[in-house]
Amino acid sequence: MDAPWLTGPCSAGIGSLPHRDVDAAVRFALTSTALPTIPSLPRRSPAEAMVQQALVGLRGVTVGQYGSIGIDVERVDPLAPVTTPLEHDAFVAFRAFLDKAPRDLPAVKWQVVGPVTLGLALLRAGVPTSEAFDVAVRAVRERIQHLLDVVAEALPVAQQIVFVDEPSLGDLQNSDFPIAPDTAIDLVSGALAAIETRAISGVHSCADVDLGVLTAAGPAIVSVPVRAQLAEHGAVVSRFLAAGGVMAWGVVPTGGPIPHSAERPWRLLAELWCGLVRNGVEPAVLRRQAMLTPECGLGLHTPAVAERVLAITNEVARRVHDQASASRWVLGA
Repeated sequence: MDAPWLTGPCSAGIGSLPHRDVDAAVRFALTSTALPTIPSLPRRSPAEAMVQQALVGLRGVTVGQYGSIGIDVERVDPLAPVTTPLEHDAFVAFRAFLDKAPRDLPAVKWQVVGPVTLGLALLRAGVPTSEAFDVAVRAVRERIQHLLDVVAEALPVAQQIVFVDEPSLGDLQNSDFPIAPDTAIDLVSGALAAIETRAISGVHSCADVDLGVLTAAGPAIVSVPVRAQLAEHGAVVSRFLAAGGVMAWGVVPTGGPIPHSAERPWRLLAELWCGLVRNGVEPAVLRRQAMLTPECGLGLHTPAVAERVLAITNEVARRVHDQASASRWVLGA
C-alpha cells in the first residue's frame, strides 16, 4: 500500500468524542493524533450517534431531535435514492471539521456505520429482512460516495482513509443471526468497494470478531482491539500484511478502567505481537504496517479522559516507531 501517512508514529481516533462544544472538539480532533479523525459528538446531540446518523436521509425514516427513530415501513424502499443532508443536526461536527481544517491537510480519517450493523437496526425497527439489508448496503454506499465528494472539495490534497464500523459482526456466529456469514462478508465488501477507487478502506469492529471474517471483506486496514487470543490468528495476519494490509491496533481500552500511563497498553501489545511472531508473522512487517488507536470511540467518556486516552495512544505509537530491533519483540521487549 502506498501510504505516506504511515511514516512516523501513526495514531488515529476511532470516531466519537465526548465534547459538547463543537469548536473544542474540532480543535482536539485536528491536534490529538498524527492522523486527524473527523469526529461525531453524540453527547452534543443524539442525532450524531452512529446508527442515527446513518439513518438520516433514508426514505421512510425519521430521526427526531433527541435521537428517536421513526420508520414508516410502507415507504422504505431499497431502490429509493439516499440523501445526505449535511445541514441536519447529525452532521454538525462533520461540517465544522471541514470548515476549520486547513485546506492543505495531507490526510484525514472518517467513518460510517457498516451495512450489517445498519441492516440489523432497520430489522429491529420493523423492516423485513428481505429489505433491511438491501436498504442498508445501498444507503452506506451512497453515503460514502457523497461524503467522499464533500471531503475532497473541502480538503483537496488530503488522502482519505474511511473506516466502515461493524460492531454487529461480533454476533455473526450466533445461530439466530438473521443472515449467513458469507452474506455479511459480501455486504461489507460492497461497502468497501465504494471507498476503494478514491480512498483507503478500513473495517473496524470493537467486538471479538474472527479476523478471517474482517480480512475476507477485502479492506486495506483492519481495526480491532488488542486481545491476547488474536495471537492464534498468525496465519491470517501474516497473509493480510503480506498483501500490503495495515493493522490498526486498539491499544487503549475504552470500555473499562482507563489506564493512567502507556505501560500496561504497551506491555499487552508487545505480548500480543510476540505471540503473533511465534505464529509466523514477520516482526518487521508487523511493526511497519501498524496504526495505533483506542479500542473504540470516546463518546461515553469526558474530554479529560479522551485527552488521556489519545495521549497514551500517541505514546505507544511513538514506542512502536522507535523500536530499534524487530528481534526484541521475540524476547518480549
